[in-house]
Amino acid sequence: MERNQTKRPNVVFILTDDQGYWSLGSYGNKEIHTPNLDRLAENGVRFDNFFCVSPVCSPARASLMTGRIPSQHGVHDYLCGGNGGCGQSAIEYLKGQTGYTDILAENGYVCGLSGKWHLGDGLHPQKGFSFWYTHQKGGGPYYNAPMIRDGKLVEEKDYITDVITDEALKFIDREKHQDHPFYLSVHYTAPHSPWIGCHPKEYTDLYEDCEFNSCPQRETPHPWAKTDVLPGYSKPRECLIGYFAAVTAMDANVGRILKKLEDENLTEDTLIIFSSDNGFNCGHHGIWGKGNGTFPLNMYDSSVKVPLIMSHKGQLPEGKVCSDMCSGYDFMPTLLDYLGMENPQAESLPGRSFLPSLLGEAEDSQKTVVVFDEYGPARMIRSKEYKYVHRIPFGPDEFYDLKKDPGEDVNLIEEEEYQPLITSMKRQMDRWFLTYVNPEIDGGREPVLGGGQKDLAGMWGPGLHVYNENK
Repeated sequence: MERNQTKRPNVVFILTDDQGYWSLGSYGNKEIHTPNLDRLAENGVRFDNFFCVSPVCSPARASLMTGRIPSQHGVHDYLCGGNGGCGQSAIEYLKGQTGYTDILAENGYVCGLSGKWHLGDGLHPQKGFSFWYTHQKGGGPYYNAPMIRDGKLVEEKDYITDVITDEALKFIDREKHQDHPFYLSVHYTAPHSPWIGCHPKEYTDLYEDCEFNSCPQRETPHPWAKTDVLPGYSKPRECLIGYFAAVTAMDANVGRILKKLEDENLTEDTLIIFSSDNGFNCGHHGIWGKGNGTFPLNMYDSSVKVPLIMSHKGQLPEGKVCSDMCSGYDFMPTLLDYLGMENPQAESLPGRSFLPSLLGEAEDSQKTVVVFDEYGPARMIRSKEYKYVHRIPFGPDEFYDLKKDPGEDVNLIEEEEYQPLITSMKRQMDRWFLTYVNPEIDGGREPVLGGGQKDLAGMWGPGLHVYNENK
């Protein structure tokens, strides 16, 4: 599609927390109510094969922001440390690392954040943001949520999904008539736990009679499952009602943002992006949780695949589904490419712009492209047809033939006929990580157990910084 753009557009990036790609109507779920996001997909491009860089929030968000993999930016797990257990540590984890919002701010954008940050030092605006309303932690209650407003710790008595939207709309009102473009991150905590008894009745009522066939529950949990972490194992139906309600409440608030842009005649001037930080299992594979819902840490598609929808009226194709393989480390170069900006550090980063795919100019251009993930000592290489998961140093390793087994139910790592392919994929994965890993903060050498990160990676040498094994 030919673009006719005379000035740089505004950007609204809506990011959810722990939302599986399977939990949207536009991605095939016939049980969940997501009319506004489904409309966004109808008016834009929906990506079928977009993957987070790590299946847990803080490292995935750091990769979106910087274009680096965890073993380059040093955030290997969700951040659990901080002053008084705040979870927004005084450590600025991305200090000295260029984020795409830094580049946007340098090029005349005014940048605003409403919602979750969870990358450290949450009291202070960073990365080019001048509007800064954020969560004190990485998640928590939906009423009386702990937030940071004007540099002060506050508790918001109202439903936090609504309040995050309220603040986002205030930012749009502030910037809508200015000469410069604006960038707005709307980072919801939804649908992160808790789920039971904490979402408006108008949304939970929608699912009282739902069969939840999209989330089949197994009688026996996955053998690696952390069954003591989330209540989904003991109260699956109640949790599913809450999870689905959290998604639908968030979708209603997305509708408020879309209506605001339409009412202010900003739709044609605004690139709208929707995604999630990582996937989530609501009983899928016998797991409740994401990559750290098991130990060993898992790389199932339900943990690593996330939704991505991009819409810009008059500039992007409408109703297009893109099946090319793309990753969160490709997000920064793609956005900068779309906006006509350069990143001087681009050659040292793993990501590549998928703008041709976004514009519909390169159908099936990435047939041979693979994506990579890491979560501490667990690493993944995935093509459209196959997935190989390698765990340093102890295994077990996994290999799936996704053509025959899209549900990843049968581990073929010992099957003789696949050994040449497994060897080839491992060699390709090793070369890729060798190219991009910073040895001083290599996650493969850190004791990442899925229980959270308290300090800077490698600050006392490999493997010696402190992790909390209990979430």
